[in-house]
This record gives sequence, structure tokens and C-alpha cells, in this order.
Amino acid sequence: MEGQTAPAREIPPPIQMLQIISGFWVARCVYVTAKLGIADLIKDAPKTAEELAEATGTHGPSLFRVLRALAGVGVITQDDKNRFGSTPLSQTLCSGPGSMRAFAMTELGEEHYPAWGELLYSVRTGGIAFDKAFGEPCWEFFRKNPENAQIFNDAMSGMTAQANEAIHAVYDFAGINTIIDVGGGHGGLITGILKKNPSMRGILFDAPEVIEGARASLQKSDVADRVQLVGGDFFKTVPEGGDAIVMKWIIHDWNDEQSVAIMKNCRHALPENGKLILIEAVVPATSEPHFSKFIDLNMLVMTGGRERTEEEFRELYDASGFRLTRIVPTESPFSVIDGVKV
Repeated sequence: MEGQTAPAREIPPPIQMLQIISGFWVARCVYVTAKLGIADLIKDAPKTAEELAEATGTHGPSLFRVLRALAGVGVITQDDKNRFGSTPLSQTLCSGPGSMRAFAMTELGEEHYPAWGELLYSVRTGGIAFDKAFGEPCWEFFRKNPENAQIFNDAMSGMTAQANEAIHAVYDFAGINTIIDVGGGHGGLITGILKKNPSMRGILFDAPEVIEGARASLQKSDVADRVQLVGGDFFKTVPEGGDAIVMKWIIHDWNDEQSVAIMKNCRHALPENGKLILIEAVVPATSEPHFSKFIDLNMLVMTGGRERTEEEFRELYDASGFRLTRIVPTESPFSVIDGVKV
């Protein structure tokens, strides 16, 4: 009938499955462009594959094939002169605050990719795929390989910058005098919190080598005079002196027994009615699609940790001497989980 729109043609299941199976092809192409810094090279003007190959020390015809494939899925553009240009997607891989470049590198090519190759090992044995692939736990690997550790920490900083706005849009840290960021990496989260709360002070706590990496960037920030840097091991002790502790993407790295041990150390460091704030993905109890279900597999592969449901978080808080008071969803895949010492 005139004026009616033809119904969208349903993609046949074999083609849908082909798209799913070949998804890692796209991901690996994204890794190559992130590793080579292609997004930075095309952000101001399109360039040919030959120009980009010269700038990156790569083989032009092969690089062209990678870029052509990515243009076909909208990551970059390709014009009639075979020049490749920037898009909002490629701009997320440009260097700078909030960049996803390091995250693409660590997830798609540095450590996570070979570890995911051993996913079947984890499924068959319950063991940690990373340990099988690399012969040691990931944290030990990072200690021995500072270049990889730097990329990983930069990845976490970039993701923190992406998540900070979503967190502050729904959660108010006001009323806290001193906040301790346990496992806070290079300080992206605590810097954001202190900028929003000028009267608040903070303590950034992580492994000594991580704290050394954080020192230079924090000293350049406008909150440097309000942050104390402390190195240590949260399985042994957590610094005192705060009325709240925040941990972002820490508890999901560990199994329940290890998580309770960390949280009990936090409880010991807090005063009566002190707050424990976790920023984590919360897995829906239903079968709905949710990014947390795949982050959960990443934890299975990398550390032996896990993402958890609301009830599972409640059990962790109870076992650690806290009472879970509320869970605040954000526009990101992560929620803010509030608890108080009892």
C-alpha cells in the first residue's frame, strides 16, 4: 500500500552467527590502529595508507587492508581517493584524558587477548586462564613487566575518566571529610572526587610501584596538596584516617574469600559508622543483556574474580561487618554500592 514502509528484512540466523563469530576480526583491527596511534595521525586531516605506513613504520598495502575493513564498519572514513579520516568512534582512541586507546591495547592485544585464548581451560578446570597462558598470575606479570603495567594503568585511568561523569551525576560524595581510595591506581577517581568537593581530603592507596606511577600526574593536579600517597598491600592492611573508603573495580578481581579479607581490612581502618563505597558492575538476576555478564568472563579469565548480583554483594558486606544500604545505578555499566560499618 502506498505510503507504507517495507518491513525490515530479518537477517538469517547463519548470517547473524557469522557476524558474531567474526567479531574478533574487527576487535583485532581496532587493536592494530590503537597500537600504531592511527587515530592521532588522522584526527586533523585524512591521510592515505602510504602516509600512515610511513609515519608508523608499517607495510602500506597491509595497513590499507586493515583500514579499509575498519572503514567498512564505520570506525574510520574512506574517501574516493583512499584517504582515511576521523570519526567519533576513532576519536575515542586519540591520546589524552579519557582516551580508550590504552584500554583497546590491553584488552585486545597485550595480555587479555592471549588469556582469553585459554577460556576453555577455565571452563574445564575452574582455573585462571591468564595463569595458564603466561605461567604466573597477572599481578605478578605486571610487576615484572612495567611497560605492560603502564598500559594497563593508563587503560584504567582512561576508563575512570569515562565513568567519573556518570558517577558524579548520580552520587554525591559531600559530607565526607577524608576519603581513602583503596586500589586507586593513578588517582583518576580520587582526583575527580576532590575537585567536586573542595573541602575534602584524600588518601590514595595502592601497591608501591603503582603509587610511584601516580605521583607525577597527581603532583601536576590542582588537588595535590589534599592527597596523601600511601603504598602497601590491601590484603595486609589499609590506611586509617578516613571516614569513608572507596574502591573502584577492585572487589571484582577477587573471589569471595579474598574479597571479604580486603573488606575486613577496610572495616578495621574505618571509624564507627564509616562508609564503604564500591563502584562495580551489578549483574541483573534476570536473563536480560548486560555488559556485566561479559566483564564477569573477563574476571574469570584474568584473575579468578567475578561480577556479582545485588544479593551476592549484600552477602559480602554482611560477611565483612558492613550493612549494604543502597545501590545507585549510573548511565555506565557500573553502579555505586553504599555500605556502613556495623
